[in-house]
Amino acid sequence: QVQLVESGGGLVQTGNSLTVSCSASGGTFNIYNMAWFRQAPGKEREFVAGITWGGGETRYADSVKGRFTISRDNSKSTVSLQMNSLKPEDTARYSCGAGRGKVPVSPLRGSYDYWGQGTQVTVSS
Repeated sequence: QVQLVESGGGLVQTGNSLTVSCSASGGTFNIYNMAWFRQAPGKEREFVAGITWGGGETRYADSVKGRFTISRDNSKSTVSLQMNSLKPEDTARYSCGAGRGKVPVSPLRGSYDYWGQGTQVTVSS
């Protein structure tokens, strides 16, 4: 079993930056692909970004490409999402997921077996 805990959410203004992080425990972190998903009120949970177990491949949703960067530190069992040029439409609860490592990175929720509780990101206009 892998336990995931997100942190770093908050309230920011449009155009500003924020980094959210996810800390893992209880498993062998470096065998898992990791991904960030987000869910806004009244909307489905959607894929934001993913990274393979070794960090060699990343994948982004078109809506965040060029603005967000996913990274991981296997020595610390953490994965982070650097979010730049934030927009009000980025407002959502951001959750990290862990799934057995495969290539390419999957954007599908069903590919991830473990989830954190999420952290709220609110972007004011």
